Amino acid sequence: MIESVFILLAPIIGALLYGFERIVKARMQNRMGPPLLQPFYDMFKLMQKRLYLIHAPHALFALLHFITLWMVVAFIILGDNLLYSIFLHLLATIFLIMAGFSVRSAYSHMGANRELLALLAYEPILILMAVGLYLYTGSFNISMIRTFSSSLPQLLLLFLSLALIIPVKLKKSPFDATSAHQEIVGGVEIEYSSWMFEFLYMAKCLEYVFVYLLVALFAGNSLSLALLLVATVFLMVNLVDNSTARVKIQDLMKMVLGFGLILSIMNIVGLYFV
Repeated sequence: MIESVFILLAPIIGALLYGFERIVKARMQNRMGPPLLQPFYDMFKLMQKRLYLIHAPHALFALLHFITLWMVVAFIILGDNLLYSIFLHLLATIFLIMAGFSVRSAYSHMGANRELLALLAYEPILILMAVGLYLYTGSFNISMIRTFSSSLPQLLLLFLSLALIIPVKLKKSPFDATSAHQEIVGGVEIEYSSWMFEFLYMAKCLEYVFVYLLVALFAGNSLSLALLLVATVFLMVNLVDNSTARVKIQDLMKMVLGFGLILSIMNIVGLYFV
């Protein structure tokens, strides 16, 4: 029952996380910042804008992106197969990339290209994380993974790799090249408006829930450790976001693949032989 409520409220929880994050970032910059509910005010404002539809597939891809992400979050909460959830998340991102390529806007194409390159950088790490948890627990089933004690000591390098790619997923500095408004004017989102843009906005909120659910998996059956890990990663991501400048998409790939992928492989190899 509580899982169903959590699934239904996932976009709202993600929006609250986003709102809280904006407050934390503002405090780090010695500013007041927006209220906690600002993401909801933004959503209501978006609903009042005039809707422009480029064509039906363009709108459909945004809807599929949102629904698929919501399904991914639901599968993780229900304790389904982790590998299946990661591949479904890959499909959700591909829908977003297809949306970017489905219109004639140069900015949309540039945004889709960057989304694709970022996907190539972080997706192997997500898969290796699932493999690492499988080697530790003997199962890809999330409900089974949650019954074990914390895997953090054995999978520390994989955990660090996951923390490295979270700024990519949440479009935070230094890895926010996919949402560089000064360069690509919104990227894949540029041709969306009103309630169609609302789906992309809520999908961003679901990404928050997705990444922090993955972080919590490393705590195993310890709820207190899960909360501590999520809080620590949350603060670190925002601290780095506030104190670093954006890197180019090529540098993003080099850093994520150069550090994250190597750390993940080292952890898998070490776990296999120990």
